Amino acid sequence: MKKKARKSRKRSKPSSLRKQYIKSGSVCRVTFRLSKKAAGGAKVVSLVGDFNNWSIEATPMAALKNGEFAVTLDLESGRDYRFRYLINGEIWENDWNADRYEANIFGSDDAVVVV
Repeated sequence: MKKKARKSRKRSKPSSLRKQYIKSGSVCRVTFRLSKKAAGGAKVVSLVGDFNNWSIEATPMAALKNGEFAVTLDLESGRDYRFRYLINGEIWENDWNADRYEANIFGSDDAVVVV
C-alpha cells in the first residue's frame, strides 16, 4: 500500500503590498491593502503619497466586504514612493509591510514602496 505524499503548505507572511510588473518593465501595478485590524472599523480610507502630491482626496480606497480597504495604482518603475493611509480623515497609518520607513518633517515616519 502506497502512502500519499503530503504537500507541504508554507504559510507566507500576509502582505498588504502586491507588485506586478508590466511586460515593458517601465510600469509596476501596485495594490495597496489596509488590513481590517489596521483600519479599525474605518468608514473611509485614502491613500496619500508622492504619487498623488499628498492629496487626501485624490486616491480613495475601496472598502472590501472583509473590512479591509484596497486600491491599485500603476507606478513608474525604478523609483521609491513615500505614502501613508489616512483613516476617516483624521488618523495617519503606515503600511505594516512597507519595503522600508523614512522619517518625515512631522516627526513620524512614512512608509516606502520600492518599485
